[in-house]
Amino acid sequence: MKGADEPAWVQILNAAYKEYESWWRGTTVEEMCKQEKRPNFDLEGRFIAELDGKPVGIVHAHVDSSSQDNKGFIYDFCVIPEFRGLGVEEKLLVAAMDELEKRGMNLIQTWTGIKRDDRIQLLEKHDFTFAHRTIDMEIDLTDIPSNIGENTTVTIRPLRKDAKEDIETLNWLINECFKEDPLHHPKPVEETRQSLLNNPHLKEQEFFFAVLDQTNIGYIGVGIDEKYNIENNVKSGRISGIGALKTYRRRGIGTRLMLQGLKTLRTKGMTKAMLDTADINPTRAITLYEKVGFKIMQEYVTYEKHIA
Repeated sequence: MKGADEPAWVQILNAAYKEYESWWRGTTVEEMCKQEKRPNFDLEGRFIAELDGKPVGIVHAHVDSSSQDNKGFIYDFCVIPEFRGLGVEEKLLVAAMDELEKRGMNLIQTWTGIKRDDRIQLLEKHDFTFAHRTIDMEIDLTDIPSNIGENTTVTIRPLRKDAKEDIETLNWLINECFKEDPLHHPKPVEETRQSLLNNPHLKEQEFFFAVLDQTNIGYIGVGIDEKYNIENNVKSGRISGIGALKTYRRRGIGTRLMLQGLKTLRTKGMTKAMLDTADINPTRAITLYEKVGFKIMQEYVTYEKHIA
């Protein structure tokens, strides 16, 4: 129940996601309440599992109200480790599937760590099939490369957070650069604005545009999650997004943007940078990341189920 169950939800989330140490940082009730206010957050379909009156598991059957397709998502599918193997996960999964089917979804997606054989077996038992792989990557910022094919003719300019036209340009670029990506759904301007100005995790963010002939042709976003760094005793930044318009790809623009982002993070005192990508990304962005020097840290798998 909104306004009452957030503490239990956060406690379970933090206990269950510790195994994903390459990216997870503990969240708080305050941060969860901020997420609930985001324009695309689905307040429905959240379930808590209890054993002997104690909350031990959660799941969120999420429907994106801004999306035009009938695809639902199973998020925050967590059971505290010591309560796994008792049938709790299966009951949560069934509750989420029933909820999404009731709300008219034709496709359901969820993810798990590549080493969670028990979760994968559970999903396959309920007719989920493998869809794609997500990869977490990291780079050491001690020695950022140069002369690796970056385009030196484009101009790089910072996004002005107080300029409405810059936020609208960023929104347009995000949607245009990824319109062929099967994992992307068009984002409204308000969602981009909230992510930029009121991000609960990346409170310190900067975005840059690549400009050629007075046209914005690409972008990169970088951010710092201070809480993650404190909890893990690191100085790590994140590449929160990068893209170039299709007609300008394979011209070193992505490389130039990436180097700009890495240098910005190093200037802010960061010693490492992280990002994630999917193996079905149509641009094969992982080749750019590997060229710059990113290494694979952890992998996840997404499973999906079609509903007749």
